[in-house]
Amino acid sequence: MSGTGPADRVPLVRDVSGALKIPPAESDGVVDEPIASGLPAPHEPSGARITDAGREVHERSSTETAAISARIYAGIPAEDLAVAGRVLALVTERADAELAAATGTVA
Repeated sequence: MSGTGPADRVPLVRDVSGALKIPPAESDGVVDEPIASGLPAPHEPSGARITDAGREVHERSSTETAAISARIYAGIPAEDLAVAGRVLALVTERADAELAAATGTVA
């Protein structure tokens, strides 16, 4: 829901399912939690749109995360970060493949 328009629920649930490595039925409930909190609001027929309160929470958490990330990565050479990024991407890809094989799903 990073855009300004409404988000379709089906791809949103799929994205949450993939990100959290949980079944779509479970991620459907995860999507309902912020809606119940009033951060996004239902948008007909099957979507959701971010509310002013949701936008404020997103902006605040993004700002706080950026400051923390800057402190964490401070002083690490760019080439080292690039290598670490490639290694972590490969490890994530392999872990996703292992999980898919174990659960019979598509990675």
